Amino acid sequence: MAAVEVMQYDGTFEGEPYLRLVEVATVAAPLRTGPTLAQRRASRARMMQRRRRTLVALGLVLGLAILAFPGHAFGGVTGAGLSTDLANSSVLASGMDYVVQPGDTVNSIARLMNPVDPSVARSALVHQIDSTVVVAGEHIVVP
Repeated sequence: MAAVEVMQYDGTFEGEPYLRLVEVATVAAPLRTGPTLAQRRASRARMMQRRRRTLVALGLVLGLAILAFPGHAFGGVTGAGLSTDLANSSVLASGMDYVVQPGDTVNSIARLMNPVDPSVARSALVHQIDSTVVVAGEHIVVP
């Protein structure tokens, strides 16, 4: 790019104007403006670290929230109608093999299965063994 400069020369031309060609140094415009590549990479690394921390914190909060609920809040019920947390604390749980002891009755076994509501356990037990009478030494799979 060039420019024309009009000047007054006080020497030989006695004050008459003349034209002179002036070259202007051009500076190439930067191709990209803004932060440098290193700054953008550092910014992205910080953003990814914040995302990872957020996901870990969210996972911990969700895990604690799930652990705060008792087992029966999720609908866990055994075959005898007992909630899972009570069944785990009772003597007999669903699927166990119980050997009838001398003096046991259907009602006493039902109370071992479900101390809260033995009537539900009794009806399931009667349906399982097809009888209301148990014999000592008999093996019963707890329903």
